[in-house]
Amino acid sequence: MKNRFELNFLRVLLVFGILAFFNLMKKPPIKDWLIVFFLKSYIATFFDTIFVKKGYIEYPVNLFKGFNISVIFSYLIFPITCVYFNVVTKKASVMDIIFKSFLFSVPMTIAETWLERTTQLISYKKSWNWIHSLVSITSTFLLVRFAMELIRQKAAHQAKRSV
Repeated sequence: MKNRFELNFLRVLLVFGILAFFNLMKKPPIKDWLIVFFLKSYIATFFDTIFVKKGYIEYPVNLFKGFNISVIFSYLIFPITCVYFNVVTKKASVMDIIFKSFLFSVPMTIAETWLERTTQLISYKKSWNWIHSLVSITSTFLLVRFAMELIRQKAAHQAKRSV
């Protein structure tokens, strides 16, 4: 098989992602982490689909045939990473949240760039480069984090009013 390394790598990521997901579900508040997980999955899929359709990114080797996006990344790895990001920034200041978003997004960008250069898992097209990846990864981390802050504030306000 021509892409044996890539397929095995994706299988390892799939197992790792499933185990990490179940580990996260042990951490309270589970409701918050599920919201983050599903919101991040939706946002990642939305943007990934646009970038693929516009021809900026391609995923030549995919574990799940019939998908143009990286299913394991968009539906598992990226959302799990975002949950961990939200866990460590739950009570952080705005500046700390921004700083930690780079602590999460820079290693992900480095890993993606390495995978793009050395495997057939991802291929940058047109003018796409690591800077675009860094900006999109960081901005989606921040988008989900601030959306969760709004959800928490609204829930707290409703809880006060219902008492």
